Amino acid sequence: MPKFAVILAAAGQSSRFTSGRRKKPFVELKGRPLWVRCADVFSSVDDVTSIAITIADEDIDWFRDTFRANLGFMNVEVVSGGAERADSVQNALAQIPDDTDYVAVHDAARPLITKQWVRAVFDEAVAHGAAIPAVPIAGTVKKVDETNAIEETVPRAGLWEAQTPQVFQADLLRRAYAKRGGFQATDEAQLVERIGHPVRVVNSSPMNFKITTSDDFKMAEALINRLPTEAGGLGSLHPFSDGPGRLFD
Repeated sequence: MPKFAVILAAAGQSSRFTSGRRKKPFVELKGRPLWVRCADVFSSVDDVTSIAITIADEDIDWFRDTFRANLGFMNVEVVSGGAERADSVQNALAQIPDDTDYVAVHDAARPLITKQWVRAVFDEAVAHGAAIPAVPIAGTVKKVDETNAIEETVPRAGLWEAQTPQVFQADLLRRAYAKRGGFQATDEAQLVERIGHPVRVVNSSPMNFKITTSDDFKMAEALINRLPTEAGGLGSLHPFSDGPGRLFD
């Protein structure tokens, strides 16, 4: 069985999200912080052997104190974040165990992930070396100028919106980061693309969205108990879980 390391990206500034003084990965969604929901799902996957979370330097002491029980229960390692997402992930990548076969990078503000969706991306990565979940863009796409005037309508055929977890052979991702220089990628797939390795797309669910704004958070609250569960059965019986989940009507 291959060994997977998971990196949860949680070192951002949450500049477009407001909820008191807390950054979005630490905000509670129906009683559980966003990052805990993500870590819980990955810790339930058999071949995940390590989990690390990137935290901004100014938050590390508070984070360790506040979430000591969660970190211990799920055996999550805290890694100092960097100035940008790619810097943070690179810091965490340097800390993963040497015997790791695959690395999954997931946004800690993307809490509606399920074990089934994780498994699908993991399997595709094992088959092809690199895989990400994504959804086809359904709406009409407009390119606008600096005044918000439409410049053109962009054909949407072949356009997909990338999600996480993005999963890669560990050595492949290390090589991609070693060659990034000062390039600030918006996701890991972009770095792997730059070194010429194809990245496969797994058709995912629009429910696996990233919480960026307060409106996103409201949608997550409405959907959290509507996530599909394995074999249509009960939700996780983890001690931090919500209880039974429900399938779509």
